[in-house]
Amino acid sequence: MKHIAIITLFILAGLQLSQAQTINSIKIWTATEKADYKQAAKEQFASAHLSQAEAAEAMAIMEQLWLKSKKTQYAQASSEELITLGDLKLKFATRVYGEKPADGYSLYISMHGGGSAPAKVNDQQWANQIRLYTPKEGVYIAPRAPWNDWNMWFKEGLDELFEMLIECMVANMGVNPDKVYLLGYSAGGDGVWRMAPRMADRWAAASMMAGHPGEASQVNLRNTPFMIWMGENDRAFNRNKLAVHHGKIMDSLQLADKAGYIHETHIIKGKGHWMERADTLAVSWMAQYQRNPYPDRVVWRQEGVTRRNFYWIGLPEGQDCRHKMMVIADYEGNTINIEHSDYQRLTLYINDKMMNLNKPITVRYNGKKIFKGKVVRTVANLSQTLSERGDLRYMFPAKIDIELK
Repeated sequence: MKHIAIITLFILAGLQLSQAQTINSIKIWTATEKADYKQAAKEQFASAHLSQAEAAEAMAIMEQLWLKSKKTQYAQASSEELITLGDLKLKFATRVYGEKPADGYSLYISMHGGGSAPAKVNDQQWANQIRLYTPKEGVYIAPRAPWNDWNMWFKEGLDELFEMLIECMVANMGVNPDKVYLLGYSAGGDGVWRMAPRMADRWAAASMMAGHPGEASQVNLRNTPFMIWMGENDRAFNRNKLAVHHGKIMDSLQLADKAGYIHETHIIKGKGHWMERADTLAVSWMAQYQRNPYPDRVVWRQEGVTRRNFYWIGLPEGQDCRHKMMVIADYEGNTINIEHSDYQRLTLYINDKMMNLNKPITVRYNGKKIFKGKVVRTVANLSQTLSERGDLRYMFPAKIDIELK
């Protein structure tokens, strides 16, 4: 028994030494030419268990690697004001206002009107959008839609283009990823109705001006402050009536969940499709909010273009994903409760800001405990999540893969 105890002590000492050397190994690797945040998961140190302090230091190192990589990747895109994804091209105009705050610039992505019209018409609408709004502080971006179609601001591919645009601005303009705002007028407002819920985990707030909601749902806006602006006489396609209707939907959502669904609805009396700039007040309203990347409650409904991750919830490879599939989950203390899920498998991403990773975590589904145990922080998790999400706030040190039966 004495020999077994001695051997055990040696094993534990070796494990502790390995953990203590992990950060030093990362720093040495970082200085090499092959250092890349995407490749970190393949290194020998990637699976080592990290303490909270070690994980924080590893995240800081990974952030610098990511910023360095993205600055290089988007150097030409930033100077040319052009994001390219395969055959898609997203041109954009940039305006910078105010002094850069200590926590980084705000970013306003402002979508123009137009639609199914000749390119020159949409070009004119783009030119109007460039000068339509003026924030007191921030990087104001007016992108030119890649298409000249009625649904030009919510077609497949726009999610990736917007993600790339945000990455470019974070790396090259010093934008704070928690201060990214979405707004749009007319056809751009159509886009806000769809893209604000679809990418709700990316926005600090959003504002819709004179757009048509179509089939869009608003349940995903639980943690994204949202404004509706419409002229009282904007009768084309029933935009005015639909704005009132969806404003009432937001009222109902907030009534049922008082901690969420912050919103305002403004129907401008006597105005038609052009509100004569009354809607410019939306810019200062949005600016008072910052994104919470780790809300304690998430409502996620898949839209027409599906996504694989939303806040701290992900879909593992092979999990079916279709329009209208939903998951509703929350956490309190070290317990995650899955209230509803249309999926058989989920991945739950966790960090030390959300809960105490030094203690066991419990996952419940339909009131039943389906997991309890301690999770481990690793560089592999940091590398994987940062590579998949392209968002510094969604770099998670730990995760739980669960099956729902």
